[in-house]
Amino acid sequence: MNPNELTIEQVQDILRAERYICDRSLATVVYLSLIMGKPLLLEGEAGVGKTEIAKVLSKVLDAKLIRLQCYEGLDANTALYEWNYPKQMLRIKLEEVEHGDKETVETEIFTQDYLIKRPLLEAIQTDGAGPPVLLIDEIDRADMEFEAFLLEVLSDFQITIPEIGTIAAKHRPYVFLTSNRTREIHDALKRRCLYHWIEYPSFEKEYEIITTKFPEVEGNMAKQICAFMQKVRQMNFYKRPGVAETLDWASALIALNRRELDDKTVVETMGCVFKYREDLHHLREQVEGKQLNLEALLRMSPELLS
Repeated sequence: MNPNELTIEQVQDILRAERYICDRSLATVVYLSLIMGKPLLLEGEAGVGKTEIAKVLSKVLDAKLIRLQCYEGLDANTALYEWNYPKQMLRIKLEEVEHGDKETVETEIFTQDYLIKRPLLEAIQTDGAGPPVLLIDEIDRADMEFEAFLLEVLSDFQITIPEIGTIAAKHRPYVFLTSNRTREIHDALKRRCLYHWIEYPSFEKEYEIITTKFPEVEGNMAKQICAFMQKVRQMNFYKRPGVAETLDWASALIALNRRELDDKTVVETMGCVFKYREDLHHLREQVEGKQLNLEALLRMSPELLS
């Protein structure tokens, strides 16, 4: 599929066909990223669908997905390339045994045959017929030094290996960066990207997400789930649940053959929604004390959906 032949509406429809529900503002910035060839930085709370959009786009574009998972201490060698030292040493030893000369081979072992490609080099030097999708996930977890290293890569999509020379991308990758905003991303990196903040979904959007992902969930049950999630996101929890937790919870309720929510079911299955002991304890208090009234949520959910 050629992104240059798409419209914003088609991008939105294609994502929806792959069960990714997005609003027009997100579809617009994705469309612009594809046709302009600029990286797209997606920020938002954990679990709102930032990583998933790159996965879905790689599928609809029939492009290889290359993922670089960031973490503290990530360096250029791990992200870019490494020399295959065991293979190099074996070649040197074999040359010594067979010819008694290792000086000549020392220049031959620094070629691409002895490179171990890491995600960034793989994205630049892909063998595919078209550009790959490069996902740089949770860039906020990497050190600022690595963030600075990315500036050159994202600007020119070429790297210089001292022993080989400069390697430029034959096909400029579609690049998506995600951040949970555990720290601020530097302005220099943001300038090289388009930007979008993904909000928690509205009741209507979350209802559409659930019923699209899980058609077997009955309408009333889906309304209850959405009304509950909308309510708890307004409450004082350490970590408010995202769409990923909503889908986990819906899947668990299907596995338990539940048709509607009640206090007992909510308390028993809250490990799908909250992942901190303090949040689970707070929720139990809210349900038992009726501050979180599920019956009231059920009564208001049809009104929210209309």
